[in-house]
This record gives sequence, structure tokens and C-alpha cells, in this order.
Amino acid sequence: MPKIKTNRSTAKRFKKTGTGKIVYHKSFGSHILSTKSRKRKRALRKSPLVHKSNMRALKLLLPNG
Repeated sequence: MPKIKTNRSTAKRFKKTGTGKIVYHKSFGSHILSTKSRKRKRALRKSPLVHKSNMRALKLLLPNG
């Protein structure tokens, strides 16, 4: 029986929490920060949870956590 492989590009972008939810980092927060407002930059620091409608696809890409 072949092993189930993890999609490596997905594994680098998403992490599983202790309770099994998936978190990711928002884009547009690494450069050209002088044009972005303080509020926008502060919001970009947070790591949101993946929406439940996308969880099934991610669980197929990350079978082993």
C-alpha cells in the first residue's frame, strides 16, 4: 500500500492548531508598508483561521498534519 503524501507547498503555508483548526498568514504584509495605514498593518499581523468551507480541501492536501 503506498503512503499518502503531503502537499509540500500547502504544508509551508498552513499550520494545524492543537484543536485541529488550520491557520495561515495574510498576504501583503511584508513590504511597501509606508503606504498602508496603521490599522491595516495591525490587522495583517493576525493569523486567521481557514473558513470551514475550505477545510475539506485542505485536509486532503495535509493528510498527516
